[in-house]
Formats: sequence, C-alpha cells, structure tokens
Amino acid sequence: MAVPFFTGVREYQRKKGLFDKAMEEVLLRGDYILGRDVSALEEEVEAYLDVPYAVGLASGSDALLLGLHALGVGPGDEVITSPFTFFASVSAITRLGAVPVFADIDPETFNLDPVRAAEKISPKTKAILPVHLFTQTAEMGPLLSLAEQNGLALLEDAAEAFGMSYRSRKAGTLGDIGIFSFYPTKTLGAYGDAGMAVTHSEELAQRLRSLRRHGESRRYFHSEVGYNSRLDTLQAAVLRVKLQTIDEDIQARAAIASSYNTGLNNIQEIRLPVIKPECDPVYYVYSLITSYRDDLKSYLDEKEIGNAIYYPLPLHLQECFSFLGYSEGDFPVAEQTARSILALPIFPDMTGEETEAVIEAIRTFFNTLG
Repeated sequence: MAVPFFTGVREYQRKKGLFDKAMEEVLLRGDYILGRDVSALEEEVEAYLDVPYAVGLASGSDALLLGLHALGVGPGDEVITSPFTFFASVSAITRLGAVPVFADIDPETFNLDPVRAAEKISPKTKAILPVHLFTQTAEMGPLLSLAEQNGLALLEDAAEAFGMSYRSRKAGTLGDIGIFSFYPTKTLGAYGDAGMAVTHSEELAQRLRSLRRHGESRRYFHSEVGYNSRLDTLQAAVLRVKLQTIDEDIQARAAIASSYNTGLNNIQEIRLPVIKPECDPVYYVYSLITSYRDDLKSYLDEKEIGNAIYYPLPLHLQECFSFLGYSEGDFPVAEQTARSILALPIFPDMTGEETEAVIEAIRTFFNTLG
C-alpha cells in the first residue's frame, strides 16, 4: 500500500462546505489585506494560547525576522541557537546583521541543550533562540533562567509547536516573543504561507504590528523601516476553520504516534521519540533514529511509503554559513542526529490501514537484516 507523507486534500474534502463558505465570505467582503478574519484569528489564538497579544504575519520565517527585529537584535549582536533546525531560524539572525552562535542539542529531544547554551554566552550575546522541534518544547525552565540572569531576550521558535505545552504553559508564550508557522504541513496549517507572533508585552505587540506594515506609526507615516508581512485574510479564514478542531487533530496525531510506538518499540535497531515529563507533546513530526537510516529510507521509497529527513545537514555545515568558521565535529550530537534521523507519515486524516502499512514495512525491513 502506498502511503503519502502528508496530504491536506482529505481534510479539505471532509470540511469542504466550511472552507468554501469561509473563503467565499472574504471574497464577497473584499477585505483581502488584514481583514476581519485576521483580527478574529488573532483574538482566537490569544484565547487558545492564553496570551494577550497575537500578531498575524505573512509566514513563520517573517515572524522570526520581525520578532528578532522587535527585540532589538542588530548588527554585531550574538544570538545563541541550535544548529539542528530549519534554515529560517538562523537566516533571520544573519539578515539583521547579527551573528548566530550555535550550541549542541539534547540527543533525546533534538532541542537546544541549556548547558551547552550557557557555555556560549559572551558580552556580545543579545538573545537566546530555542527551537521547539518535532514533538515537544525545548527545556524552557533553564533557558528562561539563563536569559533572565544575563539580561538577554528570549524568542521561542515555536514554528512547529502549536498546541505543545511546557509545565502547562503553551509553547510560544513563555519567552518575550513566540513565533508560529502556519505552513500547510504544520499542525495548524494554512493553504499557503502564513505565520504569527505572540507576546505578553503591549509594546512589543505594537512594534510587531508596525513592522509588518513597513514600519508605519499611522497611515503613510513611518517611524522606522519595516517590512511587508501581513497575514492574508483568505489564509486567516482557513485557519479559523481549522482552529475549531485543533485539539481533535492533535489527538488524532497522538493516536498514530501511539500505534507507531506500540508497533515499533521492540526493534532494537531503532530509537523512538523520547518525551520529557514536563512536556505535553504534539506529534507534528514523528522521527526515529537508526544507523540504517539511508537503507531504510530507500526501502520505504521503493514501497511508496512517504518519509522525510529533517534535517540532512546541520546549519553550521551549510555552505552559506561557512563564514562563521565552524567545521565538522564542532557539534557532534547534531551531526550524528542528521546522519540517522528519519520522519514517518503522520497527519490527522491518515488511516489505520496506512499506519499499519508503515509499521509492517519497517518491521519487514529490519527482519531482512537477519
């Protein structure tokens, strides 16, 4: 049985009437830019996350850029972050003229290691940027203490983390600013690019709103040079429909993850996701670790079973960041993870038969190893 890695078509077909109605209302009103649904979505996200301010933006990548900008990160500043994450987490730092300073990751959660992060603080450090990767938040307690003790800003890259919690507080709401991506594959995904930043600070929220509209203080008056990063009203309308059932979708992902855990837990050659006790997970990505990764991937590809590698090359080894002076061996945990990680299909409309087909294919592969 062929199994897609992800498809949003099934959800659209299942809720077609709701999606069509929501988009038609936008088209009939004609408020395409920062329209009624954008404000409504911001309010609904504020309520869901229990945070006073949410600012809709054009993408998660933009949210990182505007968030760092709003926190005052600029040329020559250092920002401590993970080398094992999506490119945008670090490109946002460099686009502001700041310097990404990498610290290695926790081998079990793949998130920024607070102990390693503490070792990287210098007089030039301006902020810490932890990334909540795949299933759970970074270890926020020590990272928040580290930021407070050293007078540093903390921006949560919660691009993958909508709905996750750390000690009963939602991801994205613990630091100065938290950002989300609503890319179509995300747990809360739009039908195109979309993003959001959230904060407890009215001042930061006002600055984010100004930055998303070219730095306007009022119409055609600009207090600073900003960006064009406005959440599209059509995307906001789609996201409002999806937000209504986000907890059910999270539970559906958890059920698939539970099936994987049960079906694969006795295969000695793989390591399944490890969830820390202080975290309430959301299975945005289900990744396993195996030294047979490349062979397993080829086998699954041959069987037309979707899979993906997040991420095949740590950022400190990317060509565009060679100017930072890092080399292979500098972050061994991130490098070993990149060589051995593989993500399996997981999305709310995945069927039980598809889940079992993935499990059976993996079990068959490892049985053939003898």
